[in-house]
Amino acid sequence: MIFCARLTLIFMTKIAIFASGSGTNAENIARYFSNSEEIEIAVILSNKQRAGVHERARKLGIPSYTFSKTEFDDGELILETLHQYGVDFIVLAGFLLKVSPPLLEAFPYKIINIHPALLPKYGGKGMYGDHVHRAVVDAGEKESGISIHYVNEEYDEGDIIFQARCEVLPGDTPADVAQKVHELEYTYFPQVIAKLLREK
Repeated sequence: MIFCARLTLIFMTKIAIFASGSGTNAENIARYFSNSEEIEIAVILSNKQRAGVHERARKLGIPSYTFSKTEFDDGELILETLHQYGVDFIVLAGFLLKVSPPLLEAFPYKIINIHPALLPKYGGKGMYGDHVHRAVVDAGEKESGISIHYVNEEYDEGDIIFQARCEVLPGDTPADVAQKVHELEYTYFPQVIAKLLREK
């Protein structure tokens, strides 16, 4: 008697995370996918040597590297590193540089970013972190939230993939809004990444 075993081939999608700061979103994403058989955080890259994301990466056992703005704009070394780790997809998590043309050309519609406001409002150069939350409060907005979007040649202008909202109450400070927005980021960013990659 001959037994035929059906083999299920699992193709691992490897993600690179780019971050400029403490790396809380990067850690949250990495932990979310830590037991996944389909998605792996392969490498973390930063434009800041002292960024907290490097220590988080070390504790998670994920390799991390620092690059200069010149290296980023040129793209060659970055692309070599991404190729070395077999990266298929790039996630920006608190990354402050405009993505360079070489990366956009090498990863068309394979680079996404999270912005801490409801785009198209409060986007663009210089609109990040507390700058965004203060602008939201100063404008008297009644809601804020997150926007997950594809990355293109301009800051925060790529096609929007997903948005989630939170209420801005009278008397809320920028720190209060930041806390609400962070909760949305931690809840939805990994979920949206997983859904997006499984649909590709």
